[in-house]
Amino acid sequence: MASKRKYSAILGNLGNTRDRFCGGYKDNPSSLEMLKRAAKIEGITGIELVGTWDIRPDNVREMKTALGDLSFKCVSIIPDLFADKLWRNGSLSSRERSVRNKAMDYLRIMCSISEEMECRIINLWPGQDGYDYPLQGDFLNERKYLTENIASIAAEFPQLKFALEYKAKEPRTHSYLARMADTLLVCLQTGCDNVGVTIDTGHAFLGGENVAESVVLAKQAGDKLFHMHFNDNYRSWDDDMIVGSIHSIEYIELLYWLDKCGYDGWFSMDQYPYREDATGAISESVNWLKKFDSVLTNNRNAIKNAVKEGDAVKTSKLMRELIF
Repeated sequence: MASKRKYSAILGNLGNTRDRFCGGYKDNPSSLEMLKRAAKIEGITGIELVGTWDIRPDNVREMKTALGDLSFKCVSIIPDLFADKLWRNGSLSSRERSVRNKAMDYLRIMCSISEEMECRIINLWPGQDGYDYPLQGDFLNERKYLTENIASIAAEFPQLKFALEYKAKEPRTHSYLARMADTLLVCLQTGCDNVGVTIDTGHAFLGGENVAESVVLAKQAGDKLFHMHFNDNYRSWDDDMIVGSIHSIEYIELLYWLDKCGYDGWFSMDQYPYREDATGAISESVNWLKKFDSVLTNNRNAIKNAVKEGDAVKTSKLMRELIF
């Protein structure tokens, strides 16, 4: 399975990543310049584009040509339902009908662009859909709006896959799509086969999940794992660090269960190298994943037997010997 891995990156990660304290630690390159930087990363053959930031109705042809010239596949379109102040109180779950309608109209534009780009995945992260304070969220209605709107857009574009990306918090203190179980519930409530999940490993760590188990939950819910984002963190925040810089054994376990569950989608790098050289940082993530794959490939039966036996001491010894 490891030899068939398809690696990609979110284009904006190669640019001027910013936080709430500083508007930018680097120069702000154009999308075309970021594509050139991505082309320097060995193993990357796909690109994810953020709607409005990277791709809009006025530059679709230009971006399609640029990706083609560099032999990149457009892996997903990520609609911007998080950065515009219009969504400050929610987008698809907003209690204001006019805002929900604008979110849906925007999604239709992004879906049409996705079709033109020959891209099958809409990576949906409704980051503003949630709440901050007690007694602020109208849980019954807002969760209903969110589910109904996702079902509606999925029905309008049955040829696309809608991958819901969950995250426990940020920018809201509580997100409606917070963890795997929450997100699978929404997927199943839509009744749409083309609605599934994106696992962002850092979001899963933040939510207290064992990512490998999350993969299995998606498998048991009906092959609902549509896409993967990779990064790392200390579990207290979405630090978006280099893959493998914090966790190691968890990543070996994750890759084992991705193979076991038959995941054959993209391995997409999603990190925020605020101060680091972005090309180098994303390259490191890909290289870490390749190294974990090497450990797995060369020792698959031993790892399989360790899982089957369930002896923590023997597993610890095995991992220590494999890694060192």
